[in-house]
Amino acid sequence: MKVLITGSNGLLGQKLVKLMSGKTDIDVIATARNSDRLPENYADYEFHPLDITDEAAVLEVVGKYKPDAIINTAAMTNVDQCETEKEGCIDLNVNSVKYLIKACEETGAHLVHCSTDFIFDGSHGPLDENEKPNPVNFYGESKLEAENLIINSNISWAIARTVLVFGIANDMSRSNIILWVKNSLENGKEINVVDDQWRTPTLAEDLAIGCYLIAKKKAKGIYNISGKDMLTPYDMAIKTADFFKLDKSLIHKTDGSKFKQPAKRPPKTGFIIDKARKDLGYEPHSFEEGLEVLNEQMQTA
Repeated sequence: MKVLITGSNGLLGQKLVKLMSGKTDIDVIATARNSDRLPENYADYEFHPLDITDEAAVLEVVGKYKPDAIINTAAMTNVDQCETEKEGCIDLNVNSVKYLIKACEETGAHLVHCSTDFIFDGSHGPLDENEKPNPVNFYGESKLEAENLIINSNISWAIARTVLVFGIANDMSRSNIILWVKNSLENGKEINVVDDQWRTPTLAEDLAIGCYLIAKKKAKGIYNISGKDMLTPYDMAIKTADFFKLDKSLIHKTDGSKFKQPAKRPPKTGFIIDKARKDLGYEPHSFEEGLEVLNEQMQTA
């Protein structure tokens, strides 16, 4: 099986390359806009530079390799950046998907596209795959538009929706809530963390496994691929402090109205993952187990 991964320098992209390049029955083609930033010990893959906002480049690279599956992890995921840079957001989150669909039409590749809980308004949760989307910010709108393009296409497709991904990777350009809390508390810094938003935080390794299982089984349709514990960011911060034995008195509970951010956040999402469990055999780590995985990686980094 030949799998092409977009966004291979990102957190999920790196986890996918590591997971899939370690399997003897999979040929991995890693692609990213910039030069290859994957660790040197990820040996068994081929890298090709690819800007997925360039239609000609997408058609050329996919046409060259003719993969059985494409896993699209590339996106503009900074929610506030999407709100202030709408043209760039559309280019990366919507137009690129049009080009990937066209490439799949030409090659017959199965498209596995990563989407988000932010396509929902957050009025209630946790949510299953049949919930009606209603985004409250531009990031969510762009990801929903991409989903609709895929759903209404004639290609073989699957959409993997996820929630608040955390983890560490090589040469990371962005942090996440776990690392932010840990670093802040280690430096004795007081932090304000919201307790009026609910999510099912997802370990990056778990999301990679979910995407791999979809590609391997050529599963079709929409799948919720997230963690299984429904938590607020404040809950996550306290659990992080407890795990790393840090001073949780530095963590102060607050609510989303206290933060001035360009993009609105959905208050309550989180996913029901029964379909992925049943169809794919997907079983994520608990949040605490995810912290243990992170800790082990930080010890060997």
